[in-house]
Amino acid sequence: MQGTSFIGYSRGAVNAPLTHAVNPATQEKIEPGYASPSNDEVERAVQLAHAAFPQYRLSSAATRAAFLRLIATEIEAVADDIAARGCAETGLPEARLRGETGRTVGQLRLFASMLDDGSWLDARIEHAQPDRTPIPKVDLRSMMRPLGPVAVFCASNFPLAYSVAGGDTASALAVGCPVIVKAHSSHPGTAEIVASAVIRAAQASGMPEGVFSVLYGSGVTVGGALVKHPHIKAVGFTGSFKGGRALMDMAAARHEPIPVYAEMSSINPVVMLPGVLAEKSVALAEGFFQSLTLGVGQFCTNPGLVLLPAGSEKEFIASLSEKIAQAPAGVMLNAGICQAYQQSTAATAAQAGVTAIVSQLPAAPGTGLPQVFVVPAKTFLEQPALCEEMFGPASLLVVGSEAELLAVAESLEGQLTASVHGTDAELATASTLLEILERKAGRLIFNGFPTGVEVCHSMVHGGPYPSTSDGRSTSVGTMAATRFTRAVSWQNTPDALLPDELKESNPLGIPRMVDGKRC
Repeated sequence: MQGTSFIGYSRGAVNAPLTHAVNPATQEKIEPGYASPSNDEVERAVQLAHAAFPQYRLSSAATRAAFLRLIATEIEAVADDIAARGCAETGLPEARLRGETGRTVGQLRLFASMLDDGSWLDARIEHAQPDRTPIPKVDLRSMMRPLGPVAVFCASNFPLAYSVAGGDTASALAVGCPVIVKAHSSHPGTAEIVASAVIRAAQASGMPEGVFSVLYGSGVTVGGALVKHPHIKAVGFTGSFKGGRALMDMAAARHEPIPVYAEMSSINPVVMLPGVLAEKSVALAEGFFQSLTLGVGQFCTNPGLVLLPAGSEKEFIASLSEKIAQAPAGVMLNAGICQAYQQSTAATAAQAGVTAIVSQLPAAPGTGLPQVFVVPAKTFLEQPALCEEMFGPASLLVVGSEAELLAVAESLEGQLTASVHGTDAELATASTLLEILERKAGRLIFNGFPTGVEVCHSMVHGGPYPSTSDGRSTSVGTMAATRFTRAVSWQNTPDALLPDELKESNPLGIPRMVDGKRC
């Protein structure tokens, strides 16, 4: 452990002051301290990425796929180190760290398989029709091309899957974009272990220096410098609404505005219909409680809002109350998250008409207790502040008539997920509700809970603003590749000058659309 940034294949200087990770369970400072890069070091990292881009963007899909697979192998080789350091820095259990390591290497290999297939390029060919009247048709061919160097901000709550070698990094490297990672201050040692693995893979693969760098330091100063730099062409971010919005505004104010793909805030509504509540309120309460408290509620998909039909809610609330009353406090990721959780739950409790279903004593320092509140739908609609996220194991139960709950659903801002529990007969007649939720969320879940995000080709982990900055994208799954690419078209181009993906003979054997037909 050196405690310095990765500037391409070199390490940064040890600049004072040093920032230490803190064990959230013991409040002990963890060595080593981590130095912020100097302005010159930030500039060097960006210049290296800029210089690497022309070579890396033209590397073959097979070369990049092999690179991603080697990163996965290198990370697996240090899984024990990741588990030990990650547990100390985050307070998360070892099983969670090992599971997240598996997810991280799995998504690297998923993007490698995407490169093998080639369909992500959306290659299209329209042959010329010189005899077409009244205007001849030119030969046109198009495909996706990488944007350029990408800045990736690590998440506090996922030290691997949404951090140094997480989904943003994997998708950007896959499509040919160099990556500069801004490490999170909560788990800098874990970041160093993973970054070292990526660097080893890059060197062994013969990648140009600058294809990957990791910078420590302040999100405001170091992160801000990255977002403002003219050589950075896109940003990936997972974190708070305030942080994501600041990056969006910063990027929009540039001489050349760039896209910011920010995952920010979501309360992930869960709707329970009366028929299913009548059949299995106790089981639903158990499932909801497990989802609510998983990872001490520190997931972007935590179920922070439940819509319950008046007259059908009592058994559910009674069963849930028993579980909340017996639940132990859990260690939260860091002091800032813990303080924000306490403040947000206190603000919700102070709203007129809101009642806690169980009175909780103050939790021990650094920990959070599950807290669930109940409010009439009419009151919820009158108090917009109740829509704000309580990041942690907290949720708000909204009780009302069918019409009132539809109005509540319609009033919501964009969400990552929306879940509906109902019998087959109820779901068949819930078209109005389902239409509303489809407009509000990126993922619709039936008879399930939102925690748990499958890494696969079909996953959409994104949603309308403010859940993300751009609801047309996803941060999980292979559709994420579209975030860091742009379409380029070649007109009347000699075959020898075309990229292999668009040549007439299709030497790579990739799927393409030819004259309007997929083949």
